[in-house]
Amino acid sequence: MSELYRLIHAEKANHPITLLCRVLHVARSSYYAWREGETARRKRQAADDALAHEITVLHIASRRTYGVPRIHAELRRLGR
Repeated sequence: MSELYRLIHAEKANHPITLLCRVLHVARSSYYAWREGETARRKRQAADDALAHEITVLHIASRRTYGVPRIHAELRRLGR
């Protein structure tokens, strides 16, 4: 379904969104909800990437000896 939304987003400069949604049998409200959710998805991905980097740094700093319990405890200690 997101392929349809991406198509609408790409073609909105050439055609009205109303027409594109009607032709593709997509509710306009669904398209707009998808579009607004894109920002949230990007922010969530950036936060996940930052956390993964922090976990990697902690693991390397422990000379690769810390496992999940210690990494989790260290993250909690740091306020994450």
